[in-house]
Amino acid sequence: MKADTPTRRDQIRWMLADLKLPGALEAADSILAEADGGAITAGEAISKLLGAQIDLRNNRRLQAAMRSSRLPAVKTIEEFDFSFQPSIKREQVQSLAELGFLERKENVVLLGPPGVGKSHLAISLAIAAAKYGRRVYYSTLADLVTNLEEAQAAGTLKRRLAVLTHPALLVIDEIGYIPVSQTGAMLFFQLMSRRYEHASTILTSNKSFDEWGAVLGDEVMAAALIDRVLHHCHIVNIRGNSYRMRHHTEVWKALHPDDQDQSSKEAG
Repeated sequence: MKADTPTRRDQIRWMLADLKLPGALEAADSILAEADGGAITAGEAISKLLGAQIDLRNNRRLQAAMRSSRLPAVKTIEEFDFSFQPSIKREQVQSLAELGFLERKENVVLLGPPGVGKSHLAISLAIAAAKYGRRVYYSTLADLVTNLEEAQAAGTLKRRLAVLTHPALLVIDEIGYIPVSQTGAMLFFQLMSRRYEHASTILTSNKSFDEWGAVLGDEVMAAALIDRVLHHCHIVNIRGNSYRMRHHTEVWKALHPDDQDQSSKEAG
């Protein structure tokens, strides 16, 4: 008895499996059904199949990056509420998300008071870089300094500095929240000097540059550090209200509707 001739769909599925394209293979039936029904053209079907594979690849890259980079959460630029922070130039942030600054080994500094979205934007740029297969690493300044001090005490500082110099993008969050020891400041300066013009760094701070000397405990070192950071740098200044305070206010209003009604009556 003659074996059944494989259908074109079977052939396509076999080729996708042979090429090891699991994302496209998983989406093949639904996409080919759309094509068979005339809902999409053959070219659109091919585009959708390739898009499904790219999505799977990017998700796998992101999962791997989350494990190795110490990113605290997945935050994207699409989730950022630009309407709440009109001081931010959306075009500037979207341009940074295209990651040209990584290719040029430039830095990004996000300045502003607590809660205005600095960490969100920094993490979102790191997520974008991870999706494109770039190695990223995240740390607060306090944790970074502790890590370097421990490596110095263990005699492994040179190795640790080499590891932290390697990522295409290093995010150093929360500069200014906790003062740094003189030793910690020196180690931080060493790291930034190694990365200077070799890889990109994103830094966030609630302090203006003229306050970094107090944070690091050394005005001269702070000036030298800032000089290296700003030589090839994009600065995002954020002036606005705190997202967290907005959330707390909304929660309070939801829990105390009577107080709002009374306030409205008194105002009237």
